[in-house]
Amino acid sequence: MRAKPPETVAVVAFDGISPFHLSVPCLVFGEDRTDTGKPRFRLRVCSLEAGPLHTNAGFTVEAAHGLEALRRAQIVVVPSWRDDGSPAPAALLKALRDAHRRGATIVGLCLGAFVVAEAGLLDGRPATTHWHLAATFARRYPSVQLQPEVLYVDNGDVLTSAGTAASIDCCLHLLRVRYGAEVANRAARRMVVAPHRQGGQAQYIQQPVPAAAEQDRLRPLLEWLSRHPQRAHSLDDLARRALMSRRTFTRRFREATGTTVGQWLLSQRLALAQRLLETTEQPVEVVAADAGFGSAVSLRQHFAAAFSVSPSAYRRQFSTVQ
Repeated sequence: MRAKPPETVAVVAFDGISPFHLSVPCLVFGEDRTDTGKPRFRLRVCSLEAGPLHTNAGFTVEAAHGLEALRRAQIVVVPSWRDDGSPAPAALLKALRDAHRRGATIVGLCLGAFVVAEAGLLDGRPATTHWHLAATFARRYPSVQLQPEVLYVDNGDVLTSAGTAASIDCCLHLLRVRYGAEVANRAARRMVVAPHRQGGQAQYIQQPVPAAAEQDRLRPLLEWLSRHPQRAHSLDDLARRALMSRRTFTRRFREATGTTVGQWLLSQRLALAQRLLETTEQPVEVVAADAGFGSAVSLRQHFAAAFSVSPSAYRRQFSTVQ
């Protein structure tokens, strides 16, 4: 695939920012390289405020750019916001609206969704934010279709995510949309995180750390399923393999993964289909069979629903086969 010219990513820092939140887009976009070793992105950390910025970890950082960096960026990321609910400065809101108007993709991670909503870029549209402040978000922005239970929401030109680790998922998702699954997978391997979690997966689970016995019982099954997504899997067969009743298995699977068996398998199959489309010249019918969809029609339906593009169009955009 022919390398694209570097895109500019502007990350908005502010006084009181969390170093973790600031680091997420910097790690995903700032360290990414093409196969030639050249940067895929020009990263610009910018701030409305002059001088050193205090972090909530007790040290300071200094942004090299002001808000003028937003005028040249293809992607603008607001990685979080102050958790006291203070309003964003008018200059920042205007800069976000101007960037969006000229075609930049706007990303509000965690509480950064509050800033994006304040700028009016989420009116009448779905969005998410950290579950802890979801009720506050809903009261403050009633015109936004809040989805408090999901990891991230992609509206194409505006993305929002839940808190902390979901910010990584959202940024990897955006990298995948723009450059393909293999590029995003390489970034995930570099960061030692899961390569792909669907945006509709639950933000949190009632039992976030399953008992050791459950982990030991489900981990081999999940690894086996990852190696055999092309097979037909029934709940009864999987429950027997896990040595559980069907009811217990479905409940503990959701507790351990945050999603259903069907959705988890679909995510695995879609990821495999992406890799096959990028790295092979196999016909779509063969990709569909190898990825567990059974037919090209089924693959096309699920692929379009997940990625808003057909398998053939995806291959034309992201194929690495010379």
